[in-house]
Amino acid sequence: MAAAAGKYSERPVTIIEKKLIPPEILKDSVLPHLAAAYFSISKRMEQKTRCSETRGFILSTLRGDASLNQNQIAKVLGFDRTVVHRTVRSLIKEGLVSEKKAKTGRALLLQLTAKGKRYREFLIEQRRAADEKLRATLTPDERATLIRLLTAVADLEL
Repeated sequence: MAAAAGKYSERPVTIIEKKLIPPEILKDSVLPHLAAAYFSISKRMEQKTRCSETRGFILSTLRGDASLNQNQIAKVLGFDRTVVHRTVRSLIKEGLVSEKKAKTGRALLLQLTAKGKRYREFLIEQRRAADEKLRATLTPDERATLIRLLTAVADLEL
């Protein structure tokens, strides 16, 4: 495993790592490396798909013909309602999401349009392609170890 670790530690440092996380912090700390990896992948996926995380998460909540209002989406995602409202407005303007009046109350329910469904499928394909590229880079043992370690990080009580 020592040889494999060297293989990854010699990679070039990304622009995001250089700008956001000073090298003296990256040197001895695990969480900043995790953050740097996340930011790096996230930015590259956003550039490739032209879809921000916020847009992607909102589109994801509307999968399977779901009809939700903006407050429900904000609550499910844990996002500020203003952020959801702004993003939804742009999704409607682009024809990816439509809104209709709820049968009861004043809420406007949001749904993916046919164009929105195709776009969401494109995003899924891009994520799968990126995942496959990573899977090809790692051995089965490395993948299992990475998943085990990421699960441990996610389960960490702070």
